Amino acid sequence: MAEIEKKKVRQPSALKRKLQSDKRKTRNRSYKASVRTSIRSLESSIQDKEAPEAVKAKLNQIYSLMDKGVKRGIYKPQKAARTKSRLSARLSK
Repeated sequence: MAEIEKKKVRQPSALKRKLQSDKRKTRNRSYKASVRTSIRSLESSIQDKEAPEAVKAKLNQIYSLMDKGVKRGIYKPQKAARTKSRLSARLSK
């Protein structure tokens, strides 16, 4: 007869940590998606040659989102700095 493999019993603390990490992952993915959407919006504004004030406002919003992401631990500080630097370089061209 084939032996039936037993499922490993999870500790309650392990289950709790799994639930917490899944919750954080969902929240972080949503936040990152909103940042990417804002970046795409900025890039389309630059290509469409919108008013400089509107483009600058969008850039400031992205800066704010990236800084808040660093504060919350969603982004690493260098990733945010690099992204902001590249966006400002695109804007200055």
